[in-house]
Amino acid sequence: MTSVRPATADALYAEIAVAQSEWKLPSVTAGVVRDGALVWSGSRGRSATADGGAPGPDVQYRIGSITKTLTAILAMQCRDDGLLALNDAVGKHLPGIAFGDRTVRHLLAHSGGMNAEPEGPWWERNPGVSFDELTAAMDESQAVGPADRRHHYSNLGYALLGEMVARLRGESWLDLVQSRILDPLEMRRTTYFLSGSAAQGFSVHPFSGRLLEEPAYDSGAMAPVGQLWSTIEDLAKYAMFWIDPVHEILSRDTVEEMASPAASDPREKLTASYGLGLRLIADDPQLFIGHTGSMPGFLAGLFVDRTRSVGAVTLGNATYGRVASLPPDLVRILVAHEPVLPQEWVPEPSLTQGDDLLGHWYWGNTPLTISVSAGILTLTGGLTTRLSPLGRDLYQGRDGYLAGETLRVHRDGSRITHLTVATFALTRNPYGA
Repeated sequence: MTSVRPATADALYAEIAVAQSEWKLPSVTAGVVRDGALVWSGSRGRSATADGGAPGPDVQYRIGSITKTLTAILAMQCRDDGLLALNDAVGKHLPGIAFGDRTVRHLLAHSGGMNAEPEGPWWERNPGVSFDELTAAMDESQAVGPADRRHHYSNLGYALLGEMVARLRGESWLDLVQSRILDPLEMRRTTYFLSGSAAQGFSVHPFSGRLLEEPAYDSGAMAPVGQLWSTIEDLAKYAMFWIDPVHEILSRDTVEEMASPAASDPREKLTASYGLGLRLIADDPQLFIGHTGSMPGFLAGLFVDRTRSVGAVTLGNATYGRVASLPPDLVRILVAHEPVLPQEWVPEPSLTQGDDLLGHWYWGNTPLTISVSAGILTLTGGLTTRLSPLGRDLYQGRDGYLAGETLRVHRDGSRITHLTVATFALTRNPYGA
């Protein structure tokens, strides 16, 4: 395993040690990834397994709602393969179901106004039921509000997604997770039930400090919501996928789509939102994407910063405590001790087209510049975007305010007279010159 510097390792270990002590965690284990490798792992605590075994990077813990991100991948694979559209009504694929007018996008982003939990006893602490039993208890009168009003987390919605992808593919949700995600990523220690060395889930009494064993049932129809077990080593591989997507699983464009804000709650901090199956945390100027997880006796967290190719994963065996929120803090410690260096500048290659656009432009009296960065034509100033050629004298904005907009080059013979984009005219001189 590639390693971090000793001082960095000490700081990372101190962070999980403080969390384990202050939050009375029986055990906590963590890992940090950078540039495609697990560069550090550490554990703290003595009560991981039922017989008092120590925690470690290959000990399984339940990952709770991180399971949802795998369900979201399966749904996006179906979209990419033309089996569904994100704006499809749920009822198109699950006929006769309550909330059938909600869309696939609503379910992925938790924006459909569905109730958070299914009817009946607390599903996480009881044996699971079949999908028919689950949906028989669903009632639209349980809705918490209209669709598209706000992000309202719904475990129930992800149970519907799991059943939907299974019907579309003609295979079980678990078989799809195994063949389409776990096998390609070689996540051999991520399983439906515990396998091999595994942690015991505990609840810590708030006053006595004694441990109470928590149950671990088969979640049945709710399995796509939070059933899976995994390890730090496996979750590190999964974190690296979100940084550098494997095309066999999802294209980079689809991951970008999932990592874009789709829903938020205006009463919560606007630094946090939800994409399509992913939690998003703004950490100016960076963005963390990933998910948290909890099941009785277990907590988990996975977050990555795709821009800097770093991330962290954490697992703990307590019902309550600071575990899921640790990954962003571990990343901040890593980059504070070992700053991510910018890419080395090298001379730019020749452009296939666009050399005659380089230089200063004006939008009215607002100065703009077109230059080349990493081989890509880039407009900066009052309007900022990267430009991709669409054809002779045609370009498309790749990001920013002009994302998707078409920039046209207007000529008088071979001489460029002006540029137009989104009704704006860009000229070589300011107004009145």
